[in-house]
Amino acid sequence: MHDRTARSLDIRPSTGQARARQPVLVVLHQEHSTPGRVGRLIAAQGHALDIRRPRFGDPLPDTLEFHDGVVIFGGPMSANDDEPWLRGEIGWIGRVLKAEKPFLGLCLGAQMLVKHMGGRVAAHAEGRAEIGYFPIHPTFAGEDFASRLGVPWPSHVYQWHREGLDDPAGVSVLATGADFPVQAIQVGPAAFGFQFHPEVTHAMVYRWTTRGVERLALPGAQEARLHHSGRFIYDGAVVAWLDTFLKRWLQGIPTGSPMAIPGKMAPGAG
Repeated sequence: MHDRTARSLDIRPSTGQARARQPVLVVLHQEHSTPGRVGRLIAAQGHALDIRRPRFGDPLPDTLEFHDGVVIFGGPMSANDDEPWLRGEIGWIGRVLKAEKPFLGLCLGAQMLVKHMGGRVAAHAEGRAEIGYFPIHPTFAGEDFASRLGVPWPSHVYQWHREGLDDPAGVSVLATGADFPVQAIQVGPAAFGFQFHPEVTHAMVYRWTTRGVERLALPGAQEARLHHSGRFIYDGAVVAWLDTFLKRWLQGIPTGSPMAIPGKMAPGAG
């Protein structure tokens, strides 16, 4: 793997000048998907949500001039699928990175970001899945990021995936996991990818564990009761972290010195 430290931990700096908030572009991959809690928290900051579904023919903008950020959500497809719309979406991410606009990829969205960077997305070598609440561990770069964010990483996060991502050149790893080592990444000053699902609401957890019940039999997946009890135990920390992250992500996190400690992770990291 590429080394697990950040080459740059800067997010687009805040100008300190008041201006009208522009919409945040939301990219969804299923006909009836919603942006869940992420959408609600962004809207609470005064941003309209410009929802697009490229899979169903919605165009992606040629410029990000009229958007304050982009969130690409997950979906049942693979980032490796040979679909024209998916290849186009992966290529389009380059526009966001070039503009240094805030970008957030969740699960499939994070995998698309890694594919754009020339990385690899693949199933677990032993066929394991990560479905339910699982621990994550910040790297030293992730600890530094959390200190400037002003809130710690949640100890456990909600997962629903069978493929994982790696960390090619240009990708900094902020948090790791056990079966799927790369859990949170940063690219450039304002782009992030999370393998997990901080957007899930109470209703979404019930819907996923009901409609996707067959997935709960996969190796590594947790039974439904652990999803619901895990939400009761861990979700408070997740929402506190997510609310702060989204505010600072769109407004700008203070610049800090990049950390460069090759091959080392924070104490307690897996």
